Amino acid sequence: MSKIKIIPFGGVRENGKNMYAVEVDSQIFILDCGLKYPENELMGIDVVIPDWSYLQDHADQIKGVFLTHGHADAIGALPYFLADFKVPVYGSQLTIALAKLAVKENKQVKKFNDFHVVDETKTIKFGNVTIGFFTTTHSIPDTLGIDVQTPEGSIVYTGDFKFDQTAVKGYQTNLARLAEVGTEGVLALLSDSAGAGITGASTRERDIRAYIEDTFENTKGRIVVASVASNIMRIQQIVDAALATDRKIVLSGEDLEQIIETTAEGLNLLQIPDDTLISFEEALDLDDDQVVILVTGRMGEPTKSLQQIANGDDPDIQLTSTDLVFVTTTPSYAIETMVQKTKDMLYRAGAEVKFIADDLNPSGQASQNDEQLMLNFMKPKFFIPIQGEYRLLDRHAELAEEVGIPAGNIFITAKGDVLSYEDGKFHLGDRVEVGNTMIDGTGVGDIGNIVLRDRRVLSEDGIFVVVATIDRKKKKIVARPQITSRGFVFVKTNRELMNQAADLVEKVVQEDLDQKEFDWGHLKQNVRDKLNRFLFNQTKRHPVILPVIMEINQHPKRKNHTKATKEATKAPVTKKPAKKHHNSRGGWGRGKKRPASEAK
Repeated sequence: MSKIKIIPFGGVRENGKNMYAVEVDSQIFILDCGLKYPENELMGIDVVIPDWSYLQDHADQIKGVFLTHGHADAIGALPYFLADFKVPVYGSQLTIALAKLAVKENKQVKKFNDFHVVDETKTIKFGNVTIGFFTTTHSIPDTLGIDVQTPEGSIVYTGDFKFDQTAVKGYQTNLARLAEVGTEGVLALLSDSAGAGITGASTRERDIRAYIEDTFENTKGRIVVASVASNIMRIQQIVDAALATDRKIVLSGEDLEQIIETTAEGLNLLQIPDDTLISFEEALDLDDDQVVILVTGRMGEPTKSLQQIANGDDPDIQLTSTDLVFVTTTPSYAIETMVQKTKDMLYRAGAEVKFIADDLNPSGQASQNDEQLMLNFMKPKFFIPIQGEYRLLDRHAELAEEVGIPAGNIFITAKGDVLSYEDGKFHLGDRVEVGNTMIDGTGVGDIGNIVLRDRRVLSEDGIFVVVATIDRKKKKIVARPQITSRGFVFVKTNRELMNQAADLVEKVVQEDLDQKEFDWGHLKQNVRDKLNRFLFNQTKRHPVILPVIMEINQHPKRKNHTKATKEATKAPVTKKPAKKHHNSRGGWGRGKKRPASEAK
């Protein structure tokens, strides 16, 4: 009997960051390698990727990374992963094209080229394991599910999916292939739970297409459309609506330009007539009702770009009262607060604002009906809900019970849980340490909880800097402590508080100087502790306190200085005029201008 382990490195009890390892005997297969956008409390963090430190000790066992689709939650962490593990990458034609774009932008792995294009007709053998694929419907074409065929049965990973009978070519689910996979025997199913809260069915894409076109027809002014760059289906719908209403499209966003170049020109997966796309300069010559501006942001997320536009910081887009800002994406739950703030900013800017999610459910995820249909296709012996917060995983587990899967065969996992298959059953084994790796600028994993805590404190209570100068030999404070505050209190209206703080610091420092044993660390900690208690008692706030203690350097006088001076005065005077020597004690040699009378 083969030894099988399933380990989620992300994507469970959270939105995004999908990454799962399936270990069969001595082989490890990585399913997706995604990122997630930071939640509100992760201040300054750009994105979050999985922590795969466990895999460092098993690098030689990794056979490859198998990707389901080209969204950031599935491929976003791939460049960082390949920097640590040079293993083959498998995916559909579009997914690999987008993965190459992501890798190309990372200096460490931009020359990596071990990519392999697959489709549902192909299988790949790794000893006693065979990897197969099946097509699914999502908001991006060329989406695949993954079938890891082991001697004990298949481990099936659905990736993101939904069922839409009106889906066009390139987005359609192969129902016959799903039935085939289920008939062959599914040991365990890892299925998308992101839409487990959606009752009924998601809005059909043909209805979304009609809604977008209707919005374009009934808008008399310019339209600023916000969309996720990698939502190819939505971009095609926007292009079709623009063509139907005789509008031209201006692209705003480097991600969007790259993706359109890849999908439209390289793979012919987007149908955009040559004269449809124009520049901002060309748009100035057109009437407002002839222009659509398509906006995305870094890594495809349009929210920050919309904030820049609302604030008037975008050099090309200035909103007017006749503009419509049309948001055609369903934002992640993780940035819900930011989305509401953005909506308010857009209204303040004076434009009309319309969110497609207010009227329709344009999700690319499976609804409850879809999830149960997938379960019935697969008929798994064991079920692991993935991709979603705990409430969604729990709801998906209930849906699985409703279609006949025993509760004892359903596992709601956390990151680092190890599901081990032994004696015909899965059970939770030992956990592995799995956290989050945070990306801040070019820094990878150098931001931890302590740094985030400090950032949070700084944002809430500010910083309090105190500078004291001491003479250790004389055991005294040379100058009264100087205090600087930022983000804590307004100094001009809190002079008394600052004076009391300075008095306290002076007292604490002097007490330390009077001790027989002097320790710099002890002194600074004393100042920090006493000030922290004092400031909290006075203000009920805990600012970050930075004590800076400086010591003056007393240089001893030169022993021969006086003697040399006396000898110089006894020197005989010659008839030649003596050159004037000017030293730093009153001459012009250090920062002083030479007197005009001495100028040659």
